[in-house]
Amino acid sequence: MLFNTLAYAKFFACVFVVAWVLVSLRWALLLPWFALAGYAVAHPGGLALGLVLGSGALSLWLCRRSANARPGLGDAAISAVVNFGALAWLTYRSYRVDPLTLSLRALKVPHGASLIWTLAALAMTITAATWLLRVRKLRLIFLLGSSYVFYAFWDWRFLPLILGSSTADWLLGNAIARAPSESGRKRWLFGTALVNLGVLAVFKYFDFGMSSMRALLQTLGFHPPEATLRVVLPIGISFFTFESMSYVIDIYRRRIQPHPSYLEYLTFVAFFPHLVAGPIIRPRDLLPQLASPPRWSGREGSEGLFLIGLGLLKKVAIGDYLALNLVDRVFDAPMRYSALECYAAVVGYAVQIYCDFSGYTDIAIGSALLLGIRFPLNFNAPYKAQNIADFWRRWHISLSTWLRDYLYIPLGGNRKGRVRTYVNLMLTMLLGGLWHGANWTFVAWGGLHGAALLLTRAFGSWRERRGLVPSGSPVKKALSVFLTFHFVCAAWVFFRAESFGKARLFFFELATLTTYHVNLPRQLLAVLALGVVCHYLPERWYLGSRDAFIRWPAPAQGLALFCVALALHNMQTAEAVPFVYFQF
Repeated sequence: MLFNTLAYAKFFACVFVVAWVLVSLRWALLLPWFALAGYAVAHPGGLALGLVLGSGALSLWLCRRSANARPGLGDAAISAVVNFGALAWLTYRSYRVDPLTLSLRALKVPHGASLIWTLAALAMTITAATWLLRVRKLRLIFLLGSSYVFYAFWDWRFLPLILGSSTADWLLGNAIARAPSESGRKRWLFGTALVNLGVLAVFKYFDFGMSSMRALLQTLGFHPPEATLRVVLPIGISFFTFESMSYVIDIYRRRIQPHPSYLEYLTFVAFFPHLVAGPIIRPRDLLPQLASPPRWSGREGSEGLFLIGLGLLKKVAIGDYLALNLVDRVFDAPMRYSALECYAAVVGYAVQIYCDFSGYTDIAIGSALLLGIRFPLNFNAPYKAQNIADFWRRWHISLSTWLRDYLYIPLGGNRKGRVRTYVNLMLTMLLGGLWHGANWTFVAWGGLHGAALLLTRAFGSWRERRGLVPSGSPVKKALSVFLTFHFVCAAWVFFRAESFGKARLFFFELATLTTYHVNLPRQLLAVLALGVVCHYLPERWYLGSRDAFIRWPAPAQGLALFCVALALHNMQTAEAVPFVYFQF
């Protein structure tokens, strides 16, 4: 997967350079040359360098003689033939295949192997390139294609799924807007729910539902046969499904108009920085930016680099280190460790999942900023929360606000009395837990948070009825933060444990109150302490360091990023740790 390795950095660097070159259609003729140059960088040699320099000089000459309008058909054909011809000669010389076949092989897509196929593939590549180089929205097409390539590196077979889901919702949104009656609008909305929830049901919940039903029937004395699909869960399916659904629902609520550009809508859903693990972007936040002319801001570019560096430090230096050296070991066999070590592991998991997910979010926001797109905030120091309601205003903000706007409020919110409010809260959190994974442990995690939200709301109502004012005492605030954090940690046990049995063993071991700690070396404790302490630093320190980095001259920024890369190199492990939220 591109996001787990240095391959993502190379991928993004290529996308960044080409995306900004394509801002002016005059320079579109360089696009085939970038493919040739990229291959030459990966396969250095005197011959490849000579071809790159020669074809590059020709491509630049063609660009300079073109106006700012679309390039001429002849210039586009010359650029495509020369550059892809040179690329084809290099690939055939090394691999006995054409560039298209080599790309399909990298994506593990079935392809032909005959000479006729090679000639046909080369002809198709040159023809498609000649046409694309003259398209006015080439930059957007390039971003969409890059996003689909990014997704295809995980499994190309699921590209029709994301394309089909996006297309269905774009068409359904248009149908809702054109419907002459409210009943017709509701029918099309039902179609949206059927398509999106049906996709989730098949790929994510069918096996879970059937196995749960089979287990229930077995307890009643029946012995039904096993019925499962055993399909692979498409990565990021929950994220892009929720994003696409929100578009149609907002049209139904008349909050937005149907987007006129099918291409921009496909890019909104598939835009690679947030494709596989969020944040969940609302259509009103991203679609206008995709429709507007791209603009470069040096300040936003510096902020993006800062966020990417910070996100990588969170992920690799803290999250991965704690996962490999503490969390995974203890949760796999809690009975081998003392209560103190189990306590360190659950605190470590709280730090790991925050650093992992907020680190991914930082990288996603930073990558988008470097491409001229701004994503909304997704984390705001959640472990500083003084109660569970405050925690959900700070943790995974894009999901919590989505659940509020598209589930809790449609259920009735707090408009239908106290009892109904509590029921709506609990249903929202139970479904929010199930959204995270097809396992009853996730439902239990959601139920715990739902119960805590009920108690928080009930206590707030009781205090309001009696005219009690919350105390501003620093001691009481610190105690509230301490208790909230440890409740969240206790709930994380169910989130992390593979089964209720594993969770029970973990709590049993905590109850022993044993304190030996031979498995907590100083370096491990130092990393754990660093993760905890940094979370509670004043926000102005973070903002000050970010603004200072933005003000630094480019050489100083480069030196700082080099130090980050050096730290990551020293902290990296041989075993790649995937992002936690990739499974959702």
